[in-house]
Amino acid sequence: MFTGGSTFWCNVRSVLSWLLWPMYKWLLHKITGLCELQRLCYKLEEGRPCTLAVDRSLLSSKNVQLCCLSHKRNLTVDEAVTMVMKEKDINPEVHEKFRVKLGQCLVQIWGYSSLIQKVEYLRKTPYNSDDEDHEHLLLEFWSTLVPDKKLSGRVSSDWSFIGFQGTDPKTDFRGMGMLGLHNLLFFVTQYTEKARQLLQHSHHPKYGYSFAIVGINITSMTYQLLCNGHLKSHLQNTVKKAPSLFHFHVVFSYLLYEFDKFWFDEQPADIMEFGRVRDKFQARIVQYLSNPHAKLKPLFEQSSS
Repeated sequence: MFTGGSTFWCNVRSVLSWLLWPMYKWLLHKITGLCELQRLCYKLEEGRPCTLAVDRSLLSSKNVQLCCLSHKRNLTVDEAVTMVMKEKDINPEVHEKFRVKLGQCLVQIWGYSSLIQKVEYLRKTPYNSDDEDHEHLLLEFWSTLVPDKKLSGRVSSDWSFIGFQGTDPKTDFRGMGMLGLHNLLFFVTQYTEKARQLLQHSHHPKYGYSFAIVGINITSMTYQLLCNGHLKSHLQNTVKKAPSLFHFHVVFSYLLYEFDKFWFDEQPADIMEFGRVRDKFQARIVQYLSNPHAKLKPLFEQSSS
């Protein structure tokens, strides 16, 4: 009985909010002389808080042109901002700050969607051993990570030393395609000493793991975080312009480095606990990123912005 009553009043509040919200916005417009987008841009700090609010405002707009703006691709940012200011009758000379800040928000909104497309393209590109470029990247990964260890053959058991499952790494890239290789290569070339440190950890007699396979698994995790929108807070708080593949690779590097520490902190009984530890780690990352002010703390000397 009490649950039903609570649900009823919840529904009543929702209906009242839906009916009164337009009136409230109209009243604020009359009092402040500013539209909702202007109030948001002037009030909120740049980054995820402002970009999130602007995105929601555009999506909820009754103006068809504004409602579709978050996903529009046939306009430049300047054209889109000009269109908004025209629709809202905003004087560009008086509100230059608004023009700049709205433009930054649109760059971040469109840039995130564009990054997903770029990442998806790499993920869907299968590793091809007949492609010289693919082979070059794979061999560069080996030579950078273990320069003092000569590879006895392109197809050999040597690959297990850096964490591949079989004699030919191409089979391990099936799930994540070239995205997995690009992430691993970025980590070992940009953060070489850290990568070698993790490789050494992976050979631990009790808590060892397959370095390359774990890297591909973390690639899958990073991909999921991106596609589910969880990386918006970090990327929009640390990258003022459109995020690129570079920024995606940096996030992967951070997660792989952090997972290594988390794995040893968990002290798993054996490698069969990998799924449990990975899921627990991912849940903590998702929880942290749910904060619109979240930034994945820099662990490396190079900046991610």
